[in-house]
Amino acid sequence: MKFNTLLYSIQQGFKNIVRNSMFSVASMATMAACIFMFGVFYILVFNVNAMVKSAEESVAVTVFFDEGIADSRIQDIGEDIQKRTEVRAINFVSAEEAWEYFKDIYFEGNEEYATGFSENPLANSANYEIYLNDISQQSSLVRYLENIDGVREVKQSQSVAETLTEFNKILSIVSGGIILILLCVAIFLINNTVTVGIAVRKEEIAIMKLIGATDFLVRAPFIVEGVVIGLIGASIPLTLLFVLYDKIVEYFAVQFTFVGELLQFVSPAVLFQGLIPIALTLGVGIGFLGSIWTIRKHLKV
Repeated sequence: MKFNTLLYSIQQGFKNIVRNSMFSVASMATMAACIFMFGVFYILVFNVNAMVKSAEESVAVTVFFDEGIADSRIQDIGEDIQKRTEVRAINFVSAEEAWEYFKDIYFEGNEEYATGFSENPLANSANYEIYLNDISQQSSLVRYLENIDGVREVKQSQSVAETLTEFNKILSIVSGGIILILLCVAIFLINNTVTVGIAVRKEEIAIMKLIGATDFLVRAPFIVEGVVIGLIGASIPLTLLFVLYDKIVEYFAVQFTFVGELLQFVSPAVLFQGLIPIALTLGVGIGFLGSIWTIRKHLKV
């Protein structure tokens, strides 16, 4: 492709946008609204996923051992558990540590009551706290742990695991549905804008074909038009979202400190590192695909 041809296509694409300014602005505005809604939903989902992941990381499966089990066997069990793909981290809690933790919780302010125990009442409470990569894998890990020789009991947070797993599934389905709707709306808008551009330039296109213009030369300006509309339509809401998100996070941190302790918002740098390329790709991709589809449907060259 010659440079002059490319330059002509770009110039004509921008001229189409100016020529059909009303439809172009309407398409950009609606595209911006769609990308803005997508961005808002992306931010919510990203933050909720981060919070759910944080909650998952605090859920542990606890393994207790048979009475009188040898320390070497406990170590072997720990090494075997660590090799499992479901396991993210493992923490050994000795009987002494379990007793100290119990005293801190239940004898707080009345430490003298604990001195009445001559021996450790939790002598058989040594355990492994096991943290998973994915909470949905808890059931398979528990089945494995229950069949290990030397394991007396396995405690799990089944209701928490099921709730978090189900929540993740629902979130994924809703996310997919909303994204699909937004894509369809945006493509429809690009289709209308490019169709109007084709109708306005109908006679000009006919003359170009008579003097030997290639199919690419005729079609390329409309593709440029769709891509530019998509790019501008994605850039505007991204800028707005970045400013708003930064202000909202700062506001919550200052005005609602107790919320900040419970809800840890993802930093703007981490969040928009993913959102910017996704939103721009969506805008450009929708503009390109919408233009191609419209050209094939309405432009016979």
